[in-house]
Amino acid sequence: MKKVVTFGEIMLRLSPNGFLRFSQANSFDVVYGGGESNVAVSLANYGVPVDFVTRLPQNDIGECAMMEMRKRGVNCENIIWGGDRLGIYFLETGAVNRGSKVVYDRAHSAMAEIKPGMVDWKKAFEGADWFHWTGITPAISQGAADACLEALKVASEMGLTISTDLNYRQKLWKYGGDREKIMTELTAYCDIILGNEEDAEKHFGIKPEGLDITTQGEHVKGEAFLSVCDQMLKKFPRAKKVITTLRGSISASHNSWAGVLYDGKTLYESPQYQITDIVDRVGGGDSFMGGLIYGLLKYDGDDQQALNFAVAASCLKHTIKGDANLVTIAEVEKLMGGDSSGRVAR
Repeated sequence: MKKVVTFGEIMLRLSPNGFLRFSQANSFDVVYGGGESNVAVSLANYGVPVDFVTRLPQNDIGECAMMEMRKRGVNCENIIWGGDRLGIYFLETGAVNRGSKVVYDRAHSAMAEIKPGMVDWKKAFEGADWFHWTGITPAISQGAADACLEALKVASEMGLTISTDLNYRQKLWKYGGDREKIMTELTAYCDIILGNEEDAEKHFGIKPEGLDITTQGEHVKGEAFLSVCDQMLKKFPRAKKVITTLRGSISASHNSWAGVLYDGKTLYESPQYQITDIVDRVGGGDSFMGGLIYGLLKYDGDDQQALNFAVAASCLKHTIKGDANLVTIAEVEKLMGGDSSGRVAR
């Protein structure tokens, strides 16, 4: 497989132990992660050559973030250095009927202060076949949005397949940028678009017809999103596939999980999994995206198999503490084959 390049911010994640609330915490667990870095780690686990591009501060914390990526087999040669701090986010893990909470502390981070011209994109894309970005990056700052557009133009000129996870984040988008205009221009370059119903509505005003997702519980039906997929393909004619995850939130600890993929003709729907004891749902969408990119590369021409791999991979991510999905291809294929027993491997 040729190289995949991802671009975005990696952060320091600080979270109270277990299910403690912020006000109960006397210490925090440390994890490094972010939307695009999590995708890169998934792909590296599956044996795909992958390069993560970001901007890090030249200090011990920035070095730690880079070492975490290198440890997972991700190439970091095109990371650029500068700025004063690494972005931080605090995570309080919810349980049962209490949802998780995220508090961002990423203003004036090294990545937030990135500008066009800082990354040599032609060099970064040498030998690459695929470029992935998410809607989180343009939400950080105007400079990050401009750098993302610069990357997309070069990737498009060089003939790379381009994918995005729309990833709407209400707590970002604070710098005054025109969200719909920015996201429309960036997404127009994409061949593969992943987004749920909230992403489509908040970024583009596209809604599923006759569906209120907050009332769906575990009974989320893929057909309900056909109208969203259809509207997305009409808005973005370059796109070849639109994909959405189907998360039914019975509680913070119990979700149903599935996905659909639409290529303009056929709506593919995955099996549905019941995740009854969630360990960590942060990074669930990133693990789906990593599995999807791998699946589309591995099972070229078999969109059903690619979708099934992505859903099974991200189902397993919910059992893993931290941002990144640390599962193997064999573990994913075992679940795809119907073995969800969780028996000890001896």
